[in-house]
Amino acid sequence: MRIVLQRVSKASVTINGRVAGAIERGFCILVGFTHQDTTVQVDWMADKVAGLRLFTDAEDKMNLGLEEVGGGLLVVSQFTLYGDAQKGRRPSFIDAARPEVAIPLYERFVAQLKAKGLRVETGEFGAMMQVEIHNDGPVTLIIDK
Repeated sequence: MRIVLQRVSKASVTINGRVAGAIERGFCILVGFTHQDTTVQVDWMADKVAGLRLFTDAEDKMNLGLEEVGGGLLVVSQFTLYGDAQKGRRPSFIDAARPEVAIPLYERFVAQLKAKGLRVETGEFGAMMQVEIHNDGPVTLIIDK
């Protein structure tokens, strides 16, 4: 499981001209799965995301978490996170999980985040989505499990 997480001042995902999900301050998370991923990785990642302290306090130190700043999450499926461009000119997606594996893991990830009391918005798995991200400073993490 791999995520790319950006701290944002706002973010939204649009599908066919319709806003499917939008947040103000929080994290925009692109999430991808590989064939070997299980609920163990998903649960670990949900705990990790929920506990991250990436917002600055009064002393300008990253000490505050989502709950402390009233932040939300925009979670967007992104199989291309497992694209391999080492050879040739076109990436291979052989490591990306097929939908029958990835969809239940994606749904569990979203459910686990919601169960922690976090406000979660999403895109649609497999849809052509336009994601608009307004970064809140240069804070981008790549987390693998």
